[in-house]
Formats: sequence, C-alpha cells, structure tokens
Amino acid sequence: MLFSSVTFLYYFLPVVLVLYFFVLKLTGSPKFCNWVLLAASLVFYAWGEPVYVLLMAGQSFSGWFFGVIIETFHGRPAAKAALAASLVVGVGGLAVFKYSDFFVENINALLHSPLPPPGIALPIGISFYTFQILSYTIDLYRGRAPVQRNFLDFSAYVMLFPQLIAGPIVRYVDVASELTHREHTIGRFAEGARRFVLGLGKKVLIANVLGELVEIYKGSSEQSVLFAWLYIIAYALHIYFDFSGYSDMAIGLGRIFGFRFPENFNYPYMAGSITEFWRRWHMSLSGWFRDYVYIPLGGGRVSAPKRMRNILAVWLLTGFWHGAGWNFIAWGLYFAVLLLAEKFVLGRILARAPAFLPHVYAMLCVLVSWVFFDAPDFSSALSRLSVLFGAGADSLAGTESCYYLRSYLLPLLIAVFGCTPAPARIVARLVRGHGGERAFAVLEPLCVAALLIVITAYLVDGSFNPFIYFRF
Repeated sequence: MLFSSVTFLYYFLPVVLVLYFFVLKLTGSPKFCNWVLLAASLVFYAWGEPVYVLLMAGQSFSGWFFGVIIETFHGRPAAKAALAASLVVGVGGLAVFKYSDFFVENINALLHSPLPPPGIALPIGISFYTFQILSYTIDLYRGRAPVQRNFLDFSAYVMLFPQLIAGPIVRYVDVASELTHREHTIGRFAEGARRFVLGLGKKVLIANVLGELVEIYKGSSEQSVLFAWLYIIAYALHIYFDFSGYSDMAIGLGRIFGFRFPENFNYPYMAGSITEFWRRWHMSLSGWFRDYVYIPLGGGRVSAPKRMRNILAVWLLTGFWHGAGWNFIAWGLYFAVLLLAEKFVLGRILARAPAFLPHVYAMLCVLVSWVFFDAPDFSSALSRLSVLFGAGADSLAGTESCYYLRSYLLPLLIAVFGCTPAPARIVARLVRGHGGERAFAVLEPLCVAALLIVITAYLVDGSFNPFIYFRF
C-alpha cells in the first residue's frame, strides 16, 4: 500500500487515526496504542505482502529473542554468540530473499553450471527493517541501548508502518523512550499533518510528473545527447522528490503518533563535494554504515591503506544494499573512488576553487552516478552513459527531445527551485514580516488543505504513481 494512494489516504489512515486516539483517550497510555500501531502495521504490510508478513514477524522475534539473551548474559560469551546469531539471521535473510538469484546467476556464469535461479520475490522493506533490527542488537551488545523485554512493543518498533517500507532507518535508541512515553498535542498533530501533506505533494505533483519523462525516454528510440541529459536530470530530480517526499511523509506520520524520526535529507543537491553530498542524502543510511561498518573497521584513525580499504568496503556494501546487480556495485565503488580522491587529493583543490566550480563538479558526478543506479544492468548503464557524452548518440538533438524539453521545462524548473532552501527561506521571510505570523496561522492550514485537494485530484485521475525504493 502506497502512502500516495486513495486507499491509504481516505480509508486506511482515517480508520487507524480514529482507533489510535480512541484507545489513547480510553487508556491514557501510549503503551496500549502500540497495539493499535502493530495491528495497523500488519494490515498495511499484508495488503501487498501477505505471505512475507510471517518473515517480518519471524525476523522481529529473532531480534527480540537475541536481544533478551544479550542483555541477560551481558559481558559473557553467550551474549557474543547471540549477537553473532542475530547477524547471521539478519544478513542471511537478505542473502536468501534479496541476493540468491544474483549469486546463482553469477556462479552459473563463472562455472558454466546449470543451476536454476530460485526466483524468490523480494519482500518489500526487508533492507530497512533488517538494518533496524541489527542496529538494536549491536547497540544492546555495546551497552548503548536499553533492552526491550516486551515482544509486542519491539514488534511495533520494527513494523511501524510510517517508516517500514522506505525509511528513514530509525534506530531503536531513537525511539526507545517514545515507545512507552510520548506526548500527543494538537500542535504536534498539526505539524505532522503539514509535513505529511508537503511530502505527499513532492511525491505526487513533482516526482510523479518527472517520472513520466523518465519513462518516455526509456520507451523512445531517439538516442540524442539532449534527450539523454534531459532524462538524467529528470531522473535526478525524480528520485530526490520521490524519496525525500516519502521520508517527509514518514516523519510527518511519526509526529502525528508522537514519534520523532530522524531527518533523512538536507538539500543534497546544494553540495559542493561528494563528501558533502553523502552527508545530506539518505542521512540515516550513511549514518548506519558509518557507525556499524566504517568505525568498527577503524574508521579514519588508521593508516592510509587501511582507510582506503574501509571506504571501499563501506561503499561496496552500500551499493550492494541498494540492489542485487553489478550496476549497483559499480555505483557504490564509483562513489568510493570519488570519496577517496576527495580525501587525499581533490579536497584541497575544491577548497581553493571558486564557489560555483565545486558545486558543478559534485552535480556532474552525481548525475553520472544516477545512470548506473537507474539502469537495469551494467551494460545498459554503459550504453546510456555513452549517449550522455555523445559517443553512442545518433544526434545532438532530435524532434522528440525538443518537444519534451518544451513540454516539461516548467516542471523541471519548479523541481530545481524546490530542491534548494529558497522556498523555505521565502516562507520564513514572509512569516517574519509585519503581521506575517497571524496571517500564516490562518493561511497555512488553508493552503495545506488546498494542496491535499489538488493531490487527490491527481490520484483519482490515475496518474503515474510508482515508488522507486520499493525495489530496495
């Protein structure tokens, strides 16, 4: 079930809200509300993955069970064994359900063996909830998180529908206290609703529109340089508004239910280097790999060769986490090379360059990376890349590319403007003006309501409405 669907917006969510706040009013305790959230989350997930609800429940049980053992035998060999078992179950689940076809296909190619790929369907959200469970058991072993002995509360954390399928990756330590004690106020509800609707607008009115252009390019026979650049710019903006919009919706829903989820994006396309880009893009994932892979390997406090090894290892895993394909591995290693170059050579050059040059460099590198990310395989990525730089192009510009440039110019310009801090600064300036706060208090809910009406019209019309991160 997509957040950006009529079913979720006008059937599922209203029922959950009524039940949740009825139980809250009746009991006065958020702890009982967790049962409502858990039941709602099971329905939400079962709507699209009825069989894999059992897998998610089993993974939740294993995380809770091993966590209890780690706490009970803290500091003893049994705790380390429980942590190892948690890692085996979590990573093993990913290996089987996400990567088994990839492994078999590559073994066949290498050994010329006839093994049939298992053809196991990818469970939605498995990459996200696996990392959440592992963060809990690892933090518990390190003594940085409290144990959760209530299985229902732990399951509510793992399966929490607002962030289950697309993040941000919420660590247990971020919400441990809120699982039992959280505040609910009209102000927080309004703040969450506003954030949700704005994220929904980013997804439906910008990401979906640009996604149409991306699909038009893929279905076209024209291989012009202009069309290739139009495609990759549209894709870069599409994936940003798609994923950041979904993160906004998750954070907003979390706020409605009393949780404060971590931010996931901070204007990444304003970055002046690849290092800065990854401090701004999918921040919960970058932080996860930093704390659970990079730092345990020694981080940056080791010799230069080991630091290079650590960065390569992290980005190999980051690429592989995103998808079972060589194009994703190449995507991860591509960023590893750029980060190493910035750390040892380019960083000093970029620091002395005029302000606009580092930004141009970073955006060019990011655009190239999205070619690998969006391609169905490695060879397709190289083919699209060759067209982008003219080698495999049939012309500089064609009839289709010129037509679609004119047709989508306005959405592209709106998207470029929208991925900068400018809109937020304009609103802040207006609010600070004479009488701005009082006017804003009246106009804001009206504008949010109007935006929701426009979004609903788009959804009822049956517009293009996929979600990229369902693939991961």
